[in-house]
Amino acid sequence: MKGSYILVIFLSKNVKIEIGALGALSFSKGYYLYVGSAMGNRGSTTLENRVKRHLSDSANKKIHWHIDYLLNDEHFLITKLYIAPSLMRLECVIARDIKEVSDSFIKNFGSTDCSCKSHLFYFREFRNFM
Repeated sequence: MKGSYILVIFLSKNVKIEIGALGALSFSKGYYLYVGSAMGNRGSTTLENRVKRHLSDSANKKIHWHIDYLLNDEHFLITKLYIAPSLMRLECVIARDIKEVSDSFIKNFGSTDCSCKSHLFYFREFRNFM
């Protein structure tokens, strides 16, 4: 299966984390929505396997994407997951819409392979979008 997904992540306290080439970034307590996609036909590139990877124990996986750095920190917890199966890449469309209603965003997070400002958005409080 191919498609996009949104991870809703709760951060229990303010933290500063080193995020690969982005460097040390400060994150405020609250909710973060991360938008990703998986458009492959098999293996780790399928939507099911990409989501399973994000939900798996951080200690057992190599840090590859920006989101891995967050999920590897003990203060971040995935609280909800939205999946949008699709043959079209909708990741950037979803990210642009979420950016419009977010309180803030983390510049260049998860968006180094596209023209989006970010794929990680901050909300002081969680708002159910579905």
